[in-house]
Amino acid sequence: MSQPMTDIARHFHSLHRAGSPLVLPNAWDAASARIVEAAGAPAIATTSSGVAWSLGAADGDRLGRDPALGLIARVAAAVRVPVTADIESGFAHDPAGVGETVRGVVAAGAVGVNLEDTHHGGPAPLREVADQAARLAAARRAADGEGVPLYVNARVDTFLRGAGAGADPAGLLRATLERATAYLAAGADGVFVPGVTDPALVSALAEGIDAPLNVLAGPGAPPVAELAAAGAARISVGSALADAAYALADRAARELLGKGTYEALADGVGFQRLNSLMLGDEKR
Repeated sequence: MSQPMTDIARHFHSLHRAGSPLVLPNAWDAASARIVEAAGAPAIATTSSGVAWSLGAADGDRLGRDPALGLIARVAAAVRVPVTADIESGFAHDPAGVGETVRGVVAAGAVGVNLEDTHHGGPAPLREVADQAARLAAARRAADGEGVPLYVNARVDTFLRGAGAGADPAGLLRATLERATAYLAAGADGVFVPGVTDPALVSALAEGIDAPLNVLAGPGAPPVAELAAAGAARISVGSALADAAYALADRAARELLGKGTYEALADGVGFQRLNSLMLGDEKR
């Protein structure tokens, strides 16, 4: 793989700093990626749910690998900043398949991935620790084999799924730290714990995890500055931007078909600006 992509990957690693976090408004297609880049984001993260919805599928390991990789390639080609891709649980049943997916991600031009331990349709909400560690190790080997220091963000869904040594915060915290330790030993570079925004818990996670901590924020969460002070090194919003965009589509469609008016459409980005972004005329 070319040296420039290696440099981009190393730069992406360097953006993860506790106290001065990488803030990522997640994109779901090329146009949203260019909008986020133009707003000043130093990197682009995709949202698996937004991507799946835009491609006609539901989230939760229901989108096929090929359409997902095609979308990643379009986003990476559309922007000049590093791209990290949410690949759900790897679009594969076994570690070898995860490795194949990661090779496709690198070929598509992304320098990071999120890999979650939720087991959709499995016998338990989360994969067994050893199973997920093997999947992360396969991702690490595949990226290293391509010569790219891919940023592997291990998503731990204990809090999100209420799955751990008891459903109380202390039990979930212990389970999260145990999984994080195993995932980092398997080759992960960072740990993503959605479902936690309480600053005290964020602080406990940041102190207990020997790697950059990613948290999921959105309406009702503390401001970025407060999460940063608690030790977050990366803050993303997941599907929130896509959800808000589709909410506007819902309101506008209902207004048009109901009252026959157009007020919800009044504050759009604008045809000319969007077209200029896609033509590359607007500075990004």
